[in-house]
Amino acid sequence: MPNETISMPSDNNPRSMAGGRFGDPIVLVLTIGFIVAFVLSSALAPDAVTDVIGAGFTWSAQTFGSFFQLLLLLTFVIAIGVAVSPAGRARIGAQATPDMSTFKWVSIILCTLLAGGGVFFAAGEPVYHFVVSPPAFDAEAGTAAAVPGALAQSFMHWGFLAWAVLGTLPAIVLAHHHYQRGLPLQPRTLLAPVIGERRVRGALGSVVDAVCVIALVGGTVGPIGFLATQMSFGLHELFGLPQGYGVQLAIMVLLGAIYVTSAVTGIDRGIQILSRFNVGLALAIAAVILLLGPTQFLVDAWFQGFGSYLSSFFDMATMTAQTAPGWWMKWWTVFFFAWFIGYAPVMAIFVARISRGRSVREMIVAVAILAPLATTVWFTLLGGSGIYHQLQGTIDLAEPLQNFQFDVATLTVAQALPGGTVMALAVLVLTTIFVATTGDSMSYAVSVVCAGHDEPNPALRAFWGISFALMAAILLYMGAGQVSVLQQFLVMPAIPVALILVPTLWHGPKSAYAMAREQGLLIDPKAAASPK
Repeated sequence: MPNETISMPSDNNPRSMAGGRFGDPIVLVLTIGFIVAFVLSSALAPDAVTDVIGAGFTWSAQTFGSFFQLLLLLTFVIAIGVAVSPAGRARIGAQATPDMSTFKWVSIILCTLLAGGGVFFAAGEPVYHFVVSPPAFDAEAGTAAAVPGALAQSFMHWGFLAWAVLGTLPAIVLAHHHYQRGLPLQPRTLLAPVIGERRVRGALGSVVDAVCVIALVGGTVGPIGFLATQMSFGLHELFGLPQGYGVQLAIMVLLGAIYVTSAVTGIDRGIQILSRFNVGLALAIAAVILLLGPTQFLVDAWFQGFGSYLSSFFDMATMTAQTAPGWWMKWWTVFFFAWFIGYAPVMAIFVARISRGRSVREMIVAVAILAPLATTVWFTLLGGSGIYHQLQGTIDLAEPLQNFQFDVATLTVAQALPGGTVMALAVLVLTTIFVATTGDSMSYAVSVVCAGHDEPNPALRAFWGISFALMAAILLYMGAGQVSVLQQFLVMPAIPVALILVPTLWHGPKSAYAMAREQGLLIDPKAAASPK
């Protein structure tokens, strides 16, 4: 039976800590207040908002960039240590068997954590690093020698470190304190071992939750808005449809309808079905590219790129503005790492929820090892194909990518793939569904944060899903630049979120060992030392 336990469950009822049918009122007021304030200020004084956030983005990146990098590096290293330790045998939720099959579980992880961001950048980022050599490598840009470094840099941004912070140590802390100790499934619970359970349940805990949700808003609304512009551009290029705001709005309405329906039906139905469909489509596209595309080039590029990734891993992970151009660090490594940090607490909630019955070791290996490996293959297939055609001279993305026009890059690379227009349309559909899996999982996860338990009211899930789409629609109406401004903003709330994550570096291992002892997998040293 899926709910068979291997130790006594806690008598605490997390539902009793929720703040009513629609959750904690403080969290709702602060997060909705932020959305309204950002939209209104963008409408009334867009230039001033752009200037203020731009300055804040630059200061945050320069001041905290190295801190973000160190946090991700330590999280990965410590998580791997936990996975290979005896505590890795502990099971999430103290269940003997998982809630879902391995394929379904891995599909949800891949589609939620890679999601729209990874798919959006998979074609363009490797090509960008090919035409503009990253600072960790000295090969001449645009030559065959630049291929390994271009892929390695992309692997660094979307590889082991990025995935580890999203679903390893924070997920372990949340799983232990929620399933074994009865604390709410909210970001505030990450601080319970530091500030105590009483403060966690109070107003301070509500503020912590609100900050984490606000950090998530920018990271979720951005891909929704960018997808609308990308789909609009793609449909215009492929079928001659108009490229105006009306088409973008129609795309967002359709996208919102898909992921809101998925979120309302829950993990066991809509989210799971959407994720499995997306993985199937991604595998089909990958097979076509690998079998009908430049197979030998792609295989060689992956081996060389992954080898460069491993050999230059610490150089890239610890590179700072002292050894690389400040603008490059700000717009690439620091921006991406801040994005992942902002997602981390809420994403960890989602990972802890879907991983019940899995061992800590399984969860860490799936999230921090297998998923990044799958990401490197996906980036090689799309981005490597783009590099191949750039080398051959069949496409030229140097100018669009230097202007950060990644929507142009994705469609251009897709059209150059085997199948041409058909493949381009398939990639656009895949990107759309990937963004939908981001929307449904984040609508669900934010609702869990507000409600404090893992079965939030369907109306609350629908509210957040609609809010994401509505905010993206309003900002796009003002101009695509305002969506980019929101993306820049997320670096600032990443600072307090990073501080919330720091204690997981030592409480993650402690929680894993505590779960293992509670489940009878390890001998409690205190109990062993006590006289009989």
